[in-house]
Amino acid sequence: MWTPSAERIAGSRMTRFMGYAGDLVDRQFTDYEGLYQWSLADPERFWSAVWDFFGVVGHRGAVTLADGDAMPGARWFPEARLNFAENLLRRRDDHPALIFRGEDGRREVVSYRDLGDSVARLAAALRATGVGAGDRVAGVMPNRPETVIAMLAAASIGATWSSCSPDFGVNGILDRFSQIEPRVLFVTDGYLYNGKRLDSLGRARQVLAGLDCVEQVVVVPFLDRSPEIGQLRGAVTWDRFLADEAEPEFEPLPFDHPLYVLYSSGTTGVPKCIVHGAGGTLLQHLKEHGLHTDLGADDVLFYFTTCGWMMWNWLVSGLAQGASLVLFDGSPFTPDPGALWRIAKEEGVTVFGTSAKYLSALEKAGERPGDTRDLSRLRAVLSTGSPLVPESFDYVYRHIKQDLQLSSISGGTDIVSCFALGCPILPVRRGELQCRGLGMAVEVWDQNGRAMVGRKGELVCVRPFPCMPVGFWNDPEGTKYHDAYFARFEGVWCHGDYAELTASGGLVIYGRSDTVLNPGGVRIGTAEIYRQVEKLDEIVESLAVGQEWRDDVRIVLFVRLREGLRLDEGLEQKICDTIRTNASPRHVPARIVQVADLPRTISGKLVELAVREIIHGRPVRNTDALANPECLEEFRNRPELAGD
Repeated sequence: MWTPSAERIAGSRMTRFMGYAGDLVDRQFTDYEGLYQWSLADPERFWSAVWDFFGVVGHRGAVTLADGDAMPGARWFPEARLNFAENLLRRRDDHPALIFRGEDGRREVVSYRDLGDSVARLAAALRATGVGAGDRVAGVMPNRPETVIAMLAAASIGATWSSCSPDFGVNGILDRFSQIEPRVLFVTDGYLYNGKRLDSLGRARQVLAGLDCVEQVVVVPFLDRSPEIGQLRGAVTWDRFLADEAEPEFEPLPFDHPLYVLYSSGTTGVPKCIVHGAGGTLLQHLKEHGLHTDLGADDVLFYFTTCGWMMWNWLVSGLAQGASLVLFDGSPFTPDPGALWRIAKEEGVTVFGTSAKYLSALEKAGERPGDTRDLSRLRAVLSTGSPLVPESFDYVYRHIKQDLQLSSISGGTDIVSCFALGCPILPVRRGELQCRGLGMAVEVWDQNGRAMVGRKGELVCVRPFPCMPVGFWNDPEGTKYHDAYFARFEGVWCHGDYAELTASGGLVIYGRSDTVLNPGGVRIGTAEIYRQVEKLDEIVESLAVGQEWRDDVRIVLFVRLREGLRLDEGLEQKICDTIRTNASPRHVPARIVQVADLPRTISGKLVELAVREIIHGRPVRNTDALANPECLEEFRNRPELAGD
């Protein structure tokens, strides 16, 4: 659907890195596949080359990889010392580092110089409270500059950062933070969403009641310049907490020093606390931003995300390239579906990141950003969160821009990065992720552990990589960590995605493995059904699950229709015919049920497992992980699912 020009290929940092790596090993890399295979065959020299090519600030040490055959257990750069924040704050001039845009039109700009100064002042304040290396600092914050500053300040002194967005429920926040016991908590007095002013202080009081570990609360005013914080234990406003003046200080730390704690979705139990090391996160993001996204100091990077999704952490690492980051907080459809694209035009966004669901909703809303706005600076659109269907590729190239790199990317919270993503020197093929990431030995295996091309199976990574988690919190023996990724195939990372490796070297993701449907013993990825159903104008979105039925499994499809429409025999037949014609008779659901809403996580992902549990009469263990748990009631005791 798109092929990069010769000029674009020649000017890309991927091409420059190919030359750099070729000089190191005395060979010539002429294409991406050759570079990729070398990155797997010689991982020590490859990752050392990434370190040197991007000029990582720190001491690398002589050893790149120890216990390299152990997975888990391999240790990358065991002699290294570095600081994550220092590597993100190398630029110290008046160039915009952070550009905040609110849904109400509010705009704030923080230069690299001011960002460094604020981080230094906040780090000094944290040190004054006794916070040091290994302590946890947490935030229940919107996507604002203060959140980035707080994370970088924590990282600069070796504290570990963890965050939730303010729309998390109290129990959802406590399920996460009570496990890691932060000493300092950053909160806001409120936030805006869909035109509403939402108070956060009441929720903060309830959270504090369950976190005796918190010694200091810092309140960032947003709705009110002088919020009432008297009822918050140990609270002080942001401006009063900051030190008056301070010089930047960066604690040199081991490569695998804990930088972030991120969390599994928590929809089937208490969320797992996934600990990510500073060095692995830094190297992986340098590679993904600098090589795969071709991000540089003149770029403006936007990603529609909240601070409760790992894409926020990924976005912030764009500072290491000297780029300007656009931070948006609010509803992407307020005041209208074109809201984010107005921002893209006004800020000169060059790389626009979002979710597959957003692009689908944008198309359903009839929005055509490229028809009405100057997007001349835009050169790449990134999409993740769920599989990007081929029809969304069509929409992007038809109604956003023809000459751009559309990168469907896939990885996750587990690695705070990607297994497969874009490449600026490769063509974009409809419905495919462009390539496997450099240094990531990704394969697709059948149930017996045999690698396949052109067939669907389990996405695995067969060799260690630097951004593997340090481990899980409170898992001293590593049992939970092992069971999460290595129980299926011993010594091999099994990611839980149902995927296909194509002959061209791309990937297609069909959904999560634990939601794969299995009627009559035929494995069907839910994305295959969604792709067909959501072509129809009547359907806003859909969710498919397998229902245990007469010693087999039958497919049940729940649909959310456009306002005012009802599911009748004619529409049911239209849905079935579309699926039968474009997929197969095996994909046709046995039951189709209309619902008013579908359950989703706070980061916007549909929760198929919760619906599967509900329709079988089993409890959903952790509804606090959902953005709209109340909608689950509509799925209970449905008469359509009881009879033949």
